[in-house]
Amino acid sequence: MIITRATEYAIRALLYLARQPRGEIVYKKDICSHQNITPAFLTKILQPLIKEGIVGSQRGVGGGFYLRKDPAEVTLFDVVVAQEGPLYLNECLSDGDLCRRTLFCPVHGAWKEVRDEMTAILKRYNFAQLARQEMCNLEDLKK
Repeated sequence: MIITRATEYAIRALLYLARQPRGEIVYKKDICSHQNITPAFLTKILQPLIKEGIVGSQRGVGGGFYLRKDPAEVTLFDVVVAQEGPLYLNECLSDGDLCRRTLFCPVHGAWKEVRDEMTAILKRYNFAQLARQEMCNLEDLKK
């Protein structure tokens, strides 16, 4: 599985929103300028996150985007799945673990273990932690 550019940019946009006061509406142009994302691409990549209830949007004058959930409740897994769909490494795991060779295939268990470990790791990182780490990293750069 390859994480697409859209997912990488969605993570960057969500990190920016996570650093703002909870529920604060952030102008699209501010996210775009701070994260170097075009307005059209930002709108496109945030749509799956809006659909999943992670991000909210407000139209019109003074409109923009905001986090609907507490950043501590949103994980990298949530964003990856919202953007990419279910995680799977190969066709054997793509349809609810249905595979005609499962009973005798020597590598099916390995693929499942890799997928499960990747899922667990992505679920360990929430956006409150990531936003704090980003702020620390930026402070370290100033030194």
